[in-house]
Amino acid sequence: ALGWERAQVYVTNAVKHFKYLPRGRRRLHKTPAQHEADACLRWLEAEIAAVQPQVLVARGATAARQLLGHAVPLRASRGTWLRRADGRPVLLTLHPAAILRGDPSARDAAIARWIDDLREADRPPAT
Repeated sequence: ALGWERAQVYVTNAVKHFKYLPRGRRRLHKTPAQHEADACLRWLEAEIAAVQPQVLVARGATAARQLLGHAVPLRASRGTWLRRADGRPVLLTLHPAAILRGDPSARDAAIARWIDDLREADRPPAT
C-alpha cells in the first residue's frame, strides 16, 4: 500500500475533457493536442493555487508538459523529481492508460514499476 490517506490526495487532470476513438464497445482515449491542453491550463493552475499541494505527480507526458511548461522525455525520466517554476516538486510517471495499452504479457511488471514510481511521492526532494 502507498502511504497516503485519500483525504490527503487531490487528483485532477491537466486536460478537463477527453476525446476518443470508438473501438466496438470500448473507447480509446486520444492524446490531447497542445492547444487543447493549453486551453485547460488556467483551470489546472487555479486548482494548484486553491489546493496548495506540497508535491505534484505528473501522470503522463501531457501532465508533465503542462506542470513544467516544457516537454520531458517521460520514459527516460519516470520516477524522478523535477521542479516547477514556482518551486514545487513534480514527480514524473507514466499515465495509467500507457500501461493498460502496453504489452499484456508485461502488464504486471509495468504496474509494479508504476507503483514504485508513485512510492517516490513519499520521498520528495528537500526544498
